[in-house]
Amino acid sequence: MPLRIDRIDRIVGDRPFAEIERPALAVADQDRGLLGVAGAPTWRRPVPVGVYGTGDLACRALLRSRHPVCAMAFHPVLPLLAVGTGCYDGGYFFEGQLLILSWDSGRVVSLIGGGRGRMVVGLEWLDEHALQVLVAPPDDWQDKAAHQEGHVAVVSRPDWPAVTTSSLGHAELAGPRVPVPRSDGSLAARAALTRAGPGWEPRRTVRAVELLRDGRILAALDGVALESWLPSGEREWSAPGIEGIEGGGREIVVDEDRGMAWVSLVSSDWEGSKAVAGFSLSGGMLLDQVVPSVPVSLVRCANGRPALAPTGGHRPRAGFPVRNGSRVYFRTVDRPARVSAGPPAGGTEPWIVAAPMPGSGAQRPAEPAATAVDRLFPHSWAPGERHFGGPGVEAPEGSLVHAGTVYHPRGRQPGGSFVIRRSAQAGTPLWVFRTDRPATAMDADADHAYIGYDDGEIIVLGLRDGSVRHRARLTAGAVTAIPTALTVTAPAQLLVGTSDGRILDCSLH
Repeated sequence: MPLRIDRIDRIVGDRPFAEIERPALAVADQDRGLLGVAGAPTWRRPVPVGVYGTGDLACRALLRSRHPVCAMAFHPVLPLLAVGTGCYDGGYFFEGQLLILSWDSGRVVSLIGGGRGRMVVGLEWLDEHALQVLVAPPDDWQDKAAHQEGHVAVVSRPDWPAVTTSSLGHAELAGPRVPVPRSDGSLAARAALTRAGPGWEPRRTVRAVELLRDGRILAALDGVALESWLPSGEREWSAPGIEGIEGGGREIVVDEDRGMAWVSLVSSDWEGSKAVAGFSLSGGMLLDQVVPSVPVSLVRCANGRPALAPTGGHRPRAGFPVRNGSRVYFRTVDRPARVSAGPPAGGTEPWIVAAPMPGSGAQRPAEPAATAVDRLFPHSWAPGERHFGGPGVEAPEGSLVHAGTVYHPRGRQPGGSFVIRRSAQAGTPLWVFRTDRPATAMDADADHAYIGYDDGEIIVLGLRDGSVRHRARLTAGAVTAIPTALTVTAPAQLLVGTSDGRILDCSLH
């Protein structure tokens, strides 16, 4: 029988302007009681831009921009918000886009044609048809003033709601050179949100969620090592982390019998876990700490014990965190001499290796001993393809189900994201499911695999044959939420953490 996300039973961590995470810019339309808010840029994730009513604080529309937002302006009459985006690429170009958001329908149009677009740093509606646009120069080649100056142009359209994608050419953006200050609007944006919604607080991406036996919810998120929420929806406590590692928590392994939870901690999105800390479940006090010799992921083994799986590199996408494993699985590109058994890998092709899971009496998570590691099979099962890592789980019958993406020199291609179920002994594919978007989170029960994607979709696959049992956008209120953490808590019950700091308790039928 197909499974469907039937309802969201409760939302934990909800607050006004939740979709924005951390505000970077806000503009108001006092006459219509509207507030446009853009979030701060985050590594490898789109920037949220929302339109809110200042009375009910409801989100009317939401877009996600590839580039940071530099300017916004409400149309004087029509239900439109012009959004100017862009940034310096670090070496030569100023790239960006002019977006037109119809906040009554949610339609978004990227107006500037050309591969890189233009960095739009200022916007002002002169009347119902004319939009004044300030753009940075295309590049800073032999142009030292390019970072402080730009060009002013007026873009006129008789029917702005009917504008089409890439209909604004670079010639139309030519204009006089003028000083263009790049101002930081984050402090003013925070003040505007605080005035409009006193319950507002900045929250960031949820990285892991777990449900305790007493109904409390644990969450690890950017900027916070671990927090606990009561069944009533009230936050019980929050542990900020340990000195020198303020990036936040990533993975959680709960040991309720000992009254503690282990959490992996990072300094930034660019690095693997620098430390693993144990916090008290009763008050969030730091009880213990492990500092690994290499970047690691924290995984929960089949016996419930925590273990450390080397990521094989500093970047998280090199990792291979597998939940509920009867062994500790990880990727490696080390030479064959570093492992005790298995055929030689040759070169630097990533292989999947495994070590025994810790015994039930183990008190602290530990790295696998090199002498106990067995080489199993190449990470890539497809000739000629090299794969990045992703979340995984060992199914109850012992097979591995894991997600990942295919490397391509031009970036991710159509069908370049996958979920595969394979033999844990030989790596033989049992089925492969491909899609265009990378997976952000995964868990499984005896019959289904549940995968969250970076465009807000949740897909349920049958474990037996990989068939799609359900797929739908995850919505909170009227807009799509991005799942970034996912845990099966009971039959037909999911706990989902989102990129905007909320935790959704979802029922499936």
